[in-house]
Amino acid sequence: MSEVNLTKRKEKCENCTKQCNKKNSDDGAGSLQEKDEIGGQVNEGSQLLLSACLSCDGCLSDDENVKISQQSLEEVKHVLALNKKCDASKYKVLVASICPQSLPFFAVKFGMEVTEAAHKLCSFLKGLGVHYVFDTNLASGFSILECQKEFIQRYRRKHHDSHALPMFTSSCPGWIRYSERVLGSLVTPHICTARSPQQIMGCLVKDFFCKQQQKLSPDKIYHMLVAPCFDKKLEAVREDFYNSLLEARDVDCVLTSGEIFGLMEQRRVSVDELDSVPLDHVLGDSGDAVLMRHEGRVSEGFLEHVFKYAAKELFGLDVHEITYKNHRNRDFQEVTLERDGETLLQFAAVYGFRNIQTLVHRMRKGRVPYQLVEVLSCPGGCISGRGQAETMAGQLDKNLIQQMEEVYSSLPVHLPEVTPALHTLYHDWLQGQDSPQANMLLHTQYKSQIQSQTQPPHMQW
Repeated sequence: MSEVNLTKRKEKCENCTKQCNKKNSDDGAGSLQEKDEIGGQVNEGSQLLLSACLSCDGCLSDDENVKISQQSLEEVKHVLALNKKCDASKYKVLVASICPQSLPFFAVKFGMEVTEAAHKLCSFLKGLGVHYVFDTNLASGFSILECQKEFIQRYRRKHHDSHALPMFTSSCPGWIRYSERVLGSLVTPHICTARSPQQIMGCLVKDFFCKQQQKLSPDKIYHMLVAPCFDKKLEAVREDFYNSLLEARDVDCVLTSGEIFGLMEQRRVSVDELDSVPLDHVLGDSGDAVLMRHEGRVSEGFLEHVFKYAAKELFGLDVHEITYKNHRNRDFQEVTLERDGETLLQFAAVYGFRNIQTLVHRMRKGRVPYQLVEVLSCPGGCISGRGQAETMAGQLDKNLIQQMEEVYSSLPVHLPEVTPALHTLYHDWLQGQDSPQANMLLHTQYKSQIQSQTQPPHMQW
């Protein structure tokens, strides 16, 4: 990286208008923790959102900047334009996958219930030239099932593996980036290796759908994903998810809900005039794809699913209802399983940068009592992602978030364990739940990148 570019990045970070302690101290992570948590209290002056910081591009390498620039509406328009030229050598089948946390945004914006909003969105996307539109619930189901299985394995080896517990969830790319680039080996061995729903969806589209359903090479599919947060763009360009032989990514482009809605406004689309077009099935089934959600507050529900599964698998206890206890605030909550006065399991949901800092501080001191922690960088969880919940002034729209939470909660809950399509895919696509194919396509590895040349020295927190 050139000295000029490094200087520009340093200036950008130092002149950031957000309250960010890293730009005021060169003392490393330890001093930051001391500033942020004094006597058990988080410094209220630190208002930086982790997702906002990591997406500002101040800590991106030149190569990452080029890749991120391709995660744009302009790139999608370019692919659509090439398709219209009828050049067979450059023609691509366009697939759009929509995250379940994005659908409530469109429901609120369209002023209709979530299923009808999804059908209108599907109609708009297909009107642009998209061939197939899926939701990512199947991918979420895979991620949850693999997370459950890995937690049981880690729990059973906890006495001879110091890195087994606590296990941190891996679905949030902002949290993963922070872990790899800032926290390093303190945290990375504890991160669940199950791929996020986004990247499992990428495998479903580029490996199963294109090969078995379309009989195409992965490079002939252009896979676009609609997500609630900008950090999903960073996840899509990770080298782990790039096929160098075919020069194809599992997810070619991530657009936020806000970017899609902005395009609709730009084109002055009347939602009422759009047809109602059902979403497609990855398995090619006919009929309307029923929209579901997984258990949990407003994210993928990893904590609740793993908690109930572990209670049954490890202790033979059926848990029907989970009671959250606010530890510090609404974004730092605990769940406990007890029997005869003995604590058997203790999980936590930790959302937002300030709460993550508290968690890390305790991790450094060896005072984390939890076996599993669901970590998300956005306060309020995925539905509050800044790609859909931010006002024009750059503030979170609390009224919009509340409406989206209500819409999301209205979706019926579906358990991945009893989803026939998942069992079919495990058998037909992955050759079994514990096969080498399943391990390769549903898991990845996270490692410390603190010494990476792509991280400018002034970015050490």
